[in-house]
Amino acid sequence: MDEDIEIINTNTRNEKIKNFFIINKKKIIIFASFFILIAIFYFLFLEIKERNKIELAEKYNKIKIEHTINNKEDTKNKLIEIIYENDTTYSPLALYFIIDNEILNENNEINKLFDQIINKTKLDKEIKNLIIYKKALFNSDFTSENELLNILNPVINSESIWTSHALYLLAEYFYSKNEKEKAKEFFNKIVGMKNSNQNIKVESQKRLNRDF
Repeated sequence: MDEDIEIINTNTRNEKIKNFFIINKKKIIIFASFFILIAIFYFLFLEIKERNKIELAEKYNKIKIEHTINNKEDTKNKLIEIIYENDTTYSPLALYFIIDNEILNENNEINKLFDQIINKTKLDKEIKNLIIYKKALFNSDFTSENELLNILNPVINSESIWTSHALYLLAEYFYSKNEKEKAKEFFNKIVGMKNSNQNIKVESQKRLNRDF
């Protein structure tokens, strides 16, 4: 008897499932098709993104190989194009190549390129902080105290791995201006930080012992 009831229940359940699929056939097909399309577009997007990355890498490497003092203007224009691609790898590399090889000498223009990468490129947090630090380093020889602080504020006011580097740059900046009390303040901040870069902390303590 119990076996008969179980067979009836199983048949009833199977019938309900069958009827559900019959009634909702169109909805199920649409729903499944929707997810298949999403998967296709997603993998297509990844493939296009990877292809663009390869093309950008080839373009950047070709520029580096072909660069000479005689084609400086052409090199500059091509590298700026790469910067405006907002690529997380090759946009920063293109800017560093411009700076290292003195391809562009206008500081304001270089700062605009830094800002393009910092503000428009989807960078990891610490990569962004590194580029902000590099911007400050680039500006430190000719900018004012307030401008340098404004550049570094996002890094200084965070728990970034680059915070101690930023503080050390400020300490060196003020020391070079003969503002030793301000320099000492930043060296002391580095020494007192729990998460300071160890090499920066050791060097800061050496500077405090030697110069103050």
